[in-house]
Amino acid sequence: MCGIWALFGSDECLSVQCLSAMKIAHRGPDAFRFENVNGFTNCCFGFHRLAVVDQLYGMQPIRVKKFPYLWLCYNGEIYNFKQLQKQFGFEYQTLVDGEVILHLYNRGGIEQTASMLDGVFAFILLDTANRKVFLARDTYGVRPLFKVLTDDGFLGVCSEAKGLINLKHSTSLCPKVEPFLPGHYEVLDLKPSGKVASVELVKFHSYKDEPLHVVCDTVETLPSGFDLETVKSNIRILFENAVRKRLMAHRRIGCLLSGGLDSSLVAAVLLKLMKEMNFSYPLQTFAIGMENSPDLLAARKVAAHIGSEHHEVIFNSEEGIQAIEDVIFSLETYDITTVRASIGMYLVSKYIRKKTDSVVIFSGEGSDELTQGYIYFHKAPSPEEAAEESERLLKELYLFDVLRADRTTAAHGLELRVPFLDHRFTTYYLSLPAELRTPKNGIEKYLLRQSFEDSNLLPKEILWRPKEAFSDGIASVKKSWFSILQDYIDPQVDDLLLEKAVEKYPFNPPRTKESYYYRQIFEKHYSGQSSWLPHYWMPRWVKATDPSARTLKHYKSAPQE
Repeated sequence: MCGIWALFGSDECLSVQCLSAMKIAHRGPDAFRFENVNGFTNCCFGFHRLAVVDQLYGMQPIRVKKFPYLWLCYNGEIYNFKQLQKQFGFEYQTLVDGEVILHLYNRGGIEQTASMLDGVFAFILLDTANRKVFLARDTYGVRPLFKVLTDDGFLGVCSEAKGLINLKHSTSLCPKVEPFLPGHYEVLDLKPSGKVASVELVKFHSYKDEPLHVVCDTVETLPSGFDLETVKSNIRILFENAVRKRLMAHRRIGCLLSGGLDSSLVAAVLLKLMKEMNFSYPLQTFAIGMENSPDLLAARKVAAHIGSEHHEVIFNSEEGIQAIEDVIFSLETYDITTVRASIGMYLVSKYIRKKTDSVVIFSGEGSDELTQGYIYFHKAPSPEEAAEESERLLKELYLFDVLRADRTTAAHGLELRVPFLDHRFTTYYLSLPAELRTPKNGIEKYLLRQSFEDSNLLPKEILWRPKEAFSDGIASVKKSWFSILQDYIDPQVDDLLLEKAVEKYPFNPPRTKESYYYRQIFEKHYSGQSSWLPHYWMPRWVKATDPSARTLKHYKSAPQE
């Protein structure tokens, strides 16, 4: 996890513009570098470093003797950099996984580079010899990237939008800042003036297509066919492989643990592999919730079963409410369910940073979208429509759950790893017949649960625990977190304000007081940028007015004790 920032063709003094780069300092608390580009006085890179690999030579922009004309600023982890080195005979100058990007580019150009990377990444690559700038982002947008490009060719790029919104430019009072699309790369010409012109924006990988880097994957060809035992075995093999490759770190590894299926599977497999590889420290797991919340109780059972060093973070409604503004500022969104779910994740990340030495944090994001884990999938009209919805959710992850997971952890200088979004694992799961992937017997994620039923990784009651949204599971069964928030917000927003919401906020107008309250805070920090969120996250096939799972008829809460 790092913060990357770059400008090309700035009309304003770079020392003034550089102040914007400091808006993302939280992403890299270990070191900062600001570097001008030789021969282009109005172009520069800014880099905030969280040192996870190669403590000595890991600063950026990365430049190596072999390619003095290449400059690379990237945020992410490339899990197959050693396999690529072996396959192509690359001679690395550092231990930094991202150095492989320079070698791949030199060997086969940008298309091959982006397609052969197994990992999560957002990068800016400058080739001064050929006067090109390249931007790229991983398939699911696990690592964030924003850009601004003016009509006269001024380009700004940053890990978070907050590092671009206050840039000064002569011809534009408020340049349009946009998220860079996941699974794409962009080619731009660099002019002698330092300004750029976009040449093409290319989609290099679709999540349903087997990635090109499979040729040098550590897991060889899997058995084919869709008989249940083969499928279950393949799911276990690929998921374990997804966790194993993400163990690449020189800093302590920890894991978020809500006690739900996804985070519990990640924690259980992670601990199993750490034991096999003789890690020198125990796995720390972290749960957050209000006193006696379902998540805390379930996470306690999992931690006891797998034998992790478990930490519980207990918060009250006042602490959660006080964090709302900081959370929205970090998130750069006003989506209702994203804000609700982010508060707990923000607070637990704050605890991890202050009270422990865990820095690389595993989590269960992506599973609900991939394995049809949301409650409303029970209402899907057909397996085919459920499969389409799953793909839509994956495509939009960068706007919702992946955004939440990145910003809440990065706000406290932590690096997130999400094995459920492994390329090979997701491609295989999506290749399965639609009928296999649907909820069965009233239970969502049935196939995933079945696959691990005989593994003894988890207690049976956890493996088959019904879906509980993170923003609901952290509160008590008696009163949901969204109800607590609504009760606080109700007197803060006047009825008349809500009535006139469509006039004030014509794009994505707030329909509830809670939504209005979040929008006000968002506009305070990011005025006029509401288009970053194309639409609110809401369940399909049900007449829902609120995104919480607890408002749906299918929801089954745990029995009150």
